[in-house]
Amino acid sequence: MGTSVNNIAVLKGSNSRTERSHRPVFVMGCHRSGTNLLYDTLLSAGGFALYHGYLPFYKIFIPRFGHPRSMANRRKIVDAFVRSKGFERSGLNASDLSVKLLAEGKTAGDFIRIVMDEVAHQQGASRWAVYDPDNLLHIPRIKADMPDALFLHIVRDGRDIALSLKKMGGFRPFPWRRRPRNLFETALYWQWTVQTGRRHGSQLPNDYLEIHYEDLVTAPRETLNKLSEFLDHDLDYDRIRDAALGRVRQSNSSFLDEGGESSAHTVNRWKERLSAQEIRDLETLIGPCLQENGYPLTSTAEQRSQNLRWKFLAAAYPFFLSTKLWLKLHTPVGRFSNLSALGLSDRSDEAS
Repeated sequence: MGTSVNNIAVLKGSNSRTERSHRPVFVMGCHRSGTNLLYDTLLSAGGFALYHGYLPFYKIFIPRFGHPRSMANRRKIVDAFVRSKGFERSGLNASDLSVKLLAEGKTAGDFIRIVMDEVAHQQGASRWAVYDPDNLLHIPRIKADMPDALFLHIVRDGRDIALSLKKMGGFRPFPWRRRPRNLFETALYWQWTVQTGRRHGSQLPNDYLEIHYEDLVTAPRETLNKLSEFLDHDLDYDRIRDAALGRVRQSNSSFLDEGGESSAHTVNRWKERLSAQEIRDLETLIGPCLQENGYPLTSTAEQRSQNLRWKFLAAAYPFFLSTKLWLKLHTPVGRFSNLSALGLSDRSDEAS
């Protein structure tokens, strides 16, 4: 399959290389694509600040509390953040950090940069990376706020993603349908996130890299070499294996309850667990996207169904997801963003 490198320009000169070796890194991808594994691989290499907190300033804090250019909104964001699990895991002093965030936090990127710069400084680390699958939906905004940001997008076979997310229960596909997302709607969600991330990334050829989950787990040395070149960071495979932080040591597979799980076994699981009809239907829905990302199809064009239900889903679901995201980011709908994922402490957030 091979790791895809989007026209990486090899920076010339020691000053440029040194600068690149200190730039912040954003690890992202569709949920269940191996984002945790990729992030912990970077942390296991050394040189990165160790942080496993949650910094959803783009997708939760700002939609909920408003843009931080307003001091009133900034105070709400800071108040919520210092009560979150993400702050607790930073190990920082709440009073000192609050002063800095209130003074300098004019964008979501400022908040992330300030927090992570402080974490890195406290640990004596030369650079930092953050993990959030959904950051791929916000690449243009991140890049506008942090021009030096580098983006790693990990892509995994959509048939395995659909299988994994479905087993975990997933989300409701539409607000009016109460049952969990089914296999096919989950596959369309994968397609929408991958295509959105790739579209944004195509505008940043020097600062965006795609790798495949399958390459990371089956050909780690070769994949790490390409990552090392892109990041200008020493990602020594043996050192990573010895440190084995987080998911490098322990899988978070949705199939752990079935026993016998290993990284290699997570590749092409769909071939064993999906029926021939399910595979044909999935390839009907997302076949072109699978092929664009280097995943061959197993069904022929004649075998793939073209019924009206699939055509409706393929058209309606991406439109629904894009509209939902736009409304959250650009209208008062964002004020209803759920704060439960932040793990806020007991103090009331009525000020919000």
